[in-house]
Amino acid sequence: MSQTQTPSDLPDSAVPAAPATLSNFTFDELRVGQSLSTSRSLTPQDLRAFAVVSGDLDPDRLEAPDERDGEPTEPLTAPGMWSAALIASLISNQLPGPGTVQLEQHLRFHAALRVGDTVKVSLKVVDKDDANHHVRIDCSATNQHGHPIVSGHALVCAPNSRTTRERGIAPAMLLFDASARLQHWVASLEAASPERCAVVHPCDEVSLRGMLESRDAGLITPVVLAPIARVRALAAQHGLSLDGIELIDTPHSHASAASAASLAAQGRVGMMMKGSLHTDELMQAVLAEAGLRTGRRMSHVFRFEIPAYPRPLLITDAAISIAPDLEQKRDIVQNAIDLAHALGIVQPRVALLSAVETVTPRLTSTVDAAALCKMAQRGQIIGAVLDGPLAFDNAISVEAARLKGIDSPVAGQADILVVPDLEAGNMLAKQLEYLAGAAGCGVVLGARVPIALTSRADPPASRMASAALAGVVARAGRR
Repeated sequence: MSQTQTPSDLPDSAVPAAPATLSNFTFDELRVGQSLSTSRSLTPQDLRAFAVVSGDLDPDRLEAPDERDGEPTEPLTAPGMWSAALIASLISNQLPGPGTVQLEQHLRFHAALRVGDTVKVSLKVVDKDDANHHVRIDCSATNQHGHPIVSGHALVCAPNSRTTRERGIAPAMLLFDASARLQHWVASLEAASPERCAVVHPCDEVSLRGMLESRDAGLITPVVLAPIARVRALAAQHGLSLDGIELIDTPHSHASAASAASLAAQGRVGMMMKGSLHTDELMQAVLAEAGLRTGRRMSHVFRFEIPAYPRPLLITDAAISIAPDLEQKRDIVQNAIDLAHALGIVQPRVALLSAVETVTPRLTSTVDAAALCKMAQRGQIIGAVLDGPLAFDNAISVEAARLKGIDSPVAGQADILVVPDLEAGNMLAKQLEYLAGAAGCGVVLGARVPIALTSRADPPASRMASAALAGVVARAGRR
C-alpha cells in the first residue's frame, strides 16, 4: 500500500511523508480554492478489511481469480463506497481535519476501481457560509490513468479552534478466516470416493448432523452403530433424514463401540467416527479388538488452521497418550509424519517441544527430544526433519529463533509440533482454538483403520473435517 499527501501549494514532485501529527484548519483559515489530495493503491487486503467492517460479502469481490473455476481472471473490483471512505477520511484527517463534522456527501460513481489500481482522491473548498460555519467541498477520485472514478461534493461544519493531535495507530487486523480455510480444504477432498465409516453412537444433535453433513459432502458412507430407536427419535426431533443409511442396533454406547471395532477388524469399514460417547470408552473398545492392533502405538494428531501461522499445523498427542515414554514418543512422531505424508507434505519439519531449547537432565522432555533426533539420524524415525528440544516460540517464529541464535531447519517453520505430554498438548490445542481463532480437526492413528476423533463440544463442521482427515489416511493406507 502506498499513500502520499500533496497540498495545493507544493509541486507534484515535492510530496511530503505522512505527518506524525494531524493538524486542522479552522473555518476562518479555510479559503475558497484551497485543495488537498492523497493517493492509495488498492490491495486484496483492503477489500477483505472493507468486507469485514461493512458486511459487503459479495464473493465476486473476495475470491481470488484463480479460485473461480473457469471464469475470466480479471482483477477484483472494489465497492464504490471504498473510494467514498477515502474521501471521508481525508476530510476528517486533513481538510478541514480533526474536529470537522461531516453533514452531507453527494457522490456519483463513474467506473470500477480494481485491485492494483492507484486511486487519487482530491478535495477543493468551493464555498463558505459565515452564518453557520458550513463549508462545501468538491470531491473527486481518479485512477492512475486519470480516468474519473468518483465525483461529487460534501458539506461539513468546520472547527472553530486550531488543534494538533498525534496521528492514531491503526490496529493490526489479521484477515484470515481459519474456519473458511478449513472448509476450503475439506471441499477439496469431496471428489474422492467416500469411505465406508462406522459412526459410533451419534446420539446427540451435533454428532448426528456431523455424520449427515459428512455423508452429504461425499466424504463417508456411514454405518451407524447405536440404539436405533433413540437415533430415529433424535432425527425426527430435528427434522433430519436417515434415509439410505445402514443402521445397526446396539443397546448402549459400550456395545456401539465394541461392534464398530469388530466391523473395522473384519475389514467391513475403512474408518471409524466418534459420536457422543467418551473418548476413553471408544478407545478401550479399539484396544480390546486384537484385529485392530498394529506394531505401532495409537496416538492422536490435530490438524489446525491458525490465523497467525502461514501453513496448516499438526499437533500431537493431545488426546490419547497421557505421559508417553521415549519408545511411545517414537511411535507418536512417526504417526504424525505418516499423516503429513498423506496430506502431501513430502518432508515435514518436526519440532519436539519443551520449555527450553537446551538439553537439561532435569527436564525429561529435553532429553527425550535429543534422543528422538538421534533416532531419526539412525533411521528409527523416517520421512521427516526433526529438531529439538525447541520452546514453542522458537518452533513457530523465525524471529524468535534468530534472536536466540538457533540455527535450525525446523525452527520458525514447523509442520508438526510434538508436545511432551497430554496435558501440554490439550492446553495448547484449546488455547489455539479459543484464544487464537484456530479451526481444527483430529484423527487417531496407529490402528488398522483411522478414527475421526472429536470433542463432544465440537460443532458439525469440525466433525466433518475430522471425517475428511480420517478419509485421507484411509486412502493413503490403501495406496
